[in-house]
Amino acid sequence: MTAGATRGQPPCRSRKARLSSLLNPSKLALMPKRTCIFRLILAALLAGAGLGAKADFADGFAAYERGDYATALRAWQPLAEQGDAVARYNLGVMYDKGQGVPQDDQAAAQWYRRAAEQGHAAAQHNLAWMYTEGEGVPQDDQAAAHWYRRAAEQGYAAAQYNLGLRYAEGQGAPQDDKTAARWFRRAAEQGYADAQVILGLMYAKGRGVSQDDKTAAQWYRRAAEQGHAVAQNNLGGMYAMGEGVPQSYAYAHMWINIAASNGYKNAVELRNLVAAAMTQAQITEAQRLARECVRKAYKDC
Repeated sequence: MTAGATRGQPPCRSRKARLSSLLNPSKLALMPKRTCIFRLILAALLAGAGLGAKADFADGFAAYERGDYATALRAWQPLAEQGDAVARYNLGVMYDKGQGVPQDDQAAAQWYRRAAEQGHAAAQHNLAWMYTEGEGVPQDDQAAAHWYRRAAEQGYAAAQYNLGLRYAEGQGAPQDDKTAARWFRRAAEQGYADAQVILGLMYAKGRGVSQDDKTAAQWYRRAAEQGHAVAQNNLGGMYAMGEGVPQSYAYAHMWINIAASNGYKNAVELRNLVAAAMTQAQITEAQRLARECVRKAYKDC
C-alpha cells in the first residue's frame, strides 16, 4: 500500500496502473481450443443413414458412452471405411485419445483429414489444431488457418475463435485486428466464452474495434456468467476502476474473489490490491455477495 493511501479511499494512481497491467496483458491470445463433441454427431449421422447404418452407429455410440471402446470401434470402423464422415471423425477422436486403440496422432490426423475433406466441421477444426501443434502432421500455421477457416465458415464456434487468434497474432494469416474481431464476434454471439473474453479485451484495448469500456464489460459479463474465471477477474477489475460499469469495490472484490476460487491465479494479487482500499466491513459484505453469486450460478450478480 503506497504512502498516503488508507482503507476506504480510491486506489492511488500507481495502484490503478497495477490494476490495468493485470487486466490488459500485451498478448491477446488465450489458449486455442480443440473440442470433441459426441452428443451432437449421433443425430447428424442418423438423419441421413440407412437403417442398418443407423443401428450400427447407435450400437457404437451406446458402447462408447459406457466406456466400451472396443465395441464402438468394431461398429464404427466399417462405416468409416465405407466413407461415412461422422464415423471417420469418431475414429480420429479415438486414436487421438487412445480409446480402444493405441494413442496415435498420425492415425488420428489421417481420419480427421478424411472426414474434413468431406466437409465435417469438427474434423476440420481438430485437423487444424494438429497443424497448430505439430501433432501427427508437421507444424504448419498456414494449413492450420486453412482448416480453421473451412470450419469457421460453417459456423463452428471454436474454429471461429481459433481463426480469430490466427489473425490477431498474424500466424498463418495476415495480422489484422479488424478481421480477428469479426471472427471473435461470430463465436462470441454463439455463446463461446473464450471469444467473449477476448472480444471484451479488444474493446478494452481498442484493438480492431473502437475502444469502448461499456461494451468490454458487457462481453466480460456474458462470459463471467458462464463461469469463465478470466472474465470474472476482468469484470471485477472494471468495477474497481469504474470503467464501463459503476465504480464499486464490493462488486470488484466479489467477482475477483470468485475468479480466484475458480483457479485463476492472477486474481489473488488483484483481489489483494482491491482489498487494500476497502474496510473490513466492506470486505465482509463483498464475501457475502460472492457466496450469493455462486449460489445463483453467477447469474444476475
